[in-house]
Amino acid sequence: MHNAAMRRLYQLIRNVIFVLMLLAGSAGHASTRAELAPEVQAFVQEMVERHGFERETLARALRNTRFMTSIVRAMDAPATALPWHEFRLRHINDARLDGGLRFWAEHAAVLERAAAEYQVPPEIIVATIGIESIFGRRTGNVNVLDALTTLAFGYPRRAAFFRGELEQFLLLARETGWALNAVKGSFAGAIGVPQFLPSSYRKYAVDFDGDGRRDLRGVADAIGSVANYYRQFGWQQGAPVIVPVDVGDTLLDAMLAAGIAPHTAVTEFRKQGVVPLEPVADDAAAALIAADAEAGKRYWLGMRNFYVITRYNRSINYALVVQELAATLRQMRANAAEQGPR
Repeated sequence: MHNAAMRRLYQLIRNVIFVLMLLAGSAGHASTRAELAPEVQAFVQEMVERHGFERETLARALRNTRFMTSIVRAMDAPATALPWHEFRLRHINDARLDGGLRFWAEHAAVLERAAAEYQVPPEIIVATIGIESIFGRRTGNVNVLDALTTLAFGYPRRAAFFRGELEQFLLLARETGWALNAVKGSFAGAIGVPQFLPSSYRKYAVDFDGDGRRDLRGVADAIGSVANYYRQFGWQQGAPVIVPVDVGDTLLDAMLAAGIAPHTAVTEFRKQGVVPLEPVADDAAAALIAADAEAGKRYWLGMRNFYVITRYNRSINYALVVQELAATLRQMRANAAEQGPR
């Protein structure tokens, strides 16, 4: 059987299993209430015992969710898995740059206030929102409860993680008064202009417009929350994000395998033949990172701030694009200021 046919068969089997799992039990009289599968019942029990949820209300909400095959397909083929040069072209383009400059101009006062309060540059905030939701234009139209239930009980590879996010979403909805089935977001359950997962929403979202609510559908709260997120993960104001390097004929496997968290002083990289092409402190900790350009691999030292960006999204491609979009927007805005009004 061809690979494509095998994949379709596998998806069909998985869908059937999921439906049976959620709606296991009686198929007899129409008034008979279907039972949830044991693992879903166990989740409901945990929510009752740990957080005081009403059992039948929560069970009914989960019974009414839909398994979404499209979500599983999307999770298995993330855009960030593309080669860097392909992923980059999706985000570093004229439309994204023009949109970023407009967004910055429209929200300059809020961005400057967030930058001052959280010590995170405005261009990093703008670039992050630009990549996450095209500056708030695309925040997702997927039912978040459906998405998280699909991933929590129908996506074994990351089921534990998404059960945690489902728990956090239920708590968030109760805290905010949201109707469970009314919340829209991404296929992974991310919400609002900055596309926070529920756990991040509860932990890092801030009320930056002073209206008494943390509402990430609003731009001001989104800007403040992105800045707070980066600060909480250790953003270093004024420090570099990446430094391009010349690796020559250096054997790189061990350095790349050491991971993206800064682990080695720049001076030690120099001793091993990795030469920074821009000024950087010799005692600064860094990691060697690589990405696929059209002409082959490109290499940088990823500094602490690069690692902080990867706490928003673990992808090297993602962090590289945030950094480049931010730097380009900053330069374009500076150039426009020098030229003055036309």
